[in-house]
Amino acid sequence: MSPASPTAPAVTVVGIGADGWDGLPAASQHALLDAEVVIGGPRQLELLPPACAGERVAWPSPLRPAVPALLAAHSGRRVAVLASGDPMFYGIGRALTEALGPGVPHVLPHPSSVSYACARLGWPLEDTEVVTLVGRPTARLGAALYDGRRLLVLSAGAATPGEVAAFLRERGFGPSRMRVLEQLGGEREEQTEGTAQTWDRPPGDPLNVIAVDCRRASGSLRLGAVPGLPDAAYEHDGQLTKRHVRAATLGALAPAPGELLWDIGGGSGSIAVEWMRTHRSCRAVTVERDAVRAARISLNAERLGVPGLRVVTGAAPEALAQLPTPDAVFVGGGLTVPGLLEACWEALPAGGRLVANTVTLESEALLADRYRRHGGELVRLAVAHAVPVGGFTGWRQAMPVTQWSVTKSGDQR
Repeated sequence: MSPASPTAPAVTVVGIGADGWDGLPAASQHALLDAEVVIGGPRQLELLPPACAGERVAWPSPLRPAVPALLAAHSGRRVAVLASGDPMFYGIGRALTEALGPGVPHVLPHPSSVSYACARLGWPLEDTEVVTLVGRPTARLGAALYDGRRLLVLSAGAATPGEVAAFLRERGFGPSRMRVLEQLGGEREEQTEGTAQTWDRPPGDPLNVIAVDCRRASGSLRLGAVPGLPDAAYEHDGQLTKRHVRAATLGALAPAPGELLWDIGGGSGSIAVEWMRTHRSCRAVTVERDAVRAARISLNAERLGVPGLRVVTGAAPEALAQLPTPDAVFVGGGLTVPGLLEACWEALPAGGRLVANTVTLESEALLADRYRRHGGELVRLAVAHAVPVGGFTGWRQAMPVTQWSVTKSGDQR
């Protein structure tokens, strides 16, 4: 263990499982025996033997905001922090690393509940999607539901399996097989199973993981993994970027993991929602001046598995002033508002992308001017649908959409 200093306590993070003290390797046991302070959850602290004589401190709630102050309170002492399973897999290890800096906490991992679950189920870990509901809404599951997909859900407590079953039924995945694995790796390990449609089991052990074999009910709406979801997936009042134009727009925006989108004139929120669905680390802020539409955007985001979408009710460009710097901006409405395009362009860093769509001649003229000044690509998107014409079939042309897309270079202002 590295020497303690007045400003950076010597911290070792010890992963522990349901098998408790006896399941720990010698290095982890030694770190706990040597610690002057042991921090952990009440359940974890109870797993330690009397030989661990260090002061025992239970985490306060909420946990994450308390981390810096709690570490500072024990500055200069040998600190061990208990974590469930692997501390760096949805565990306290991340918060400690953020507080102390990479490499400062010495991490001693234990097999995670996901590793145990895959071993029990015979599922390859690399092919299994993991969704955590610890401190997060059940709606996060929505973005991971695909027919035939295997999911492991990290449970928030004893009530989570019932909540997951209800969510699956509501989203058209009632036939999905569910298995609840409790106390994995411990003496009281147990497994129960059923389907989401018929799940009626009372809450069991709070320490559980839920395995889901996703099965979509016949007739329920099928959602794909790429942009261009069916228009029927959204509640809207007509202010919706239709699926074919939406797919082209997301292609031009080119989301990448971890990036932030501004969606200006959100309407139904479809661009922001599908941006976030491309990767779980993608973030978005949608700005919508109409309060009814803003509420509808939040509803669509929750239904489609991205409840973290931030919705700002207000008018652009004024509402943009306090937003974090975007990696990309989509303008789907309000192009003729004075100063809007200028504010969006100014907010973009070098390498940032801007995409704007319009169906009006007035806004098209603005985009043509921007194209002359900044370059990029100016395209017209035209979509026609086959419709009945008497006893025959003909084409019905939708309004063409003019789209300007551009990447800002380092010398552009």
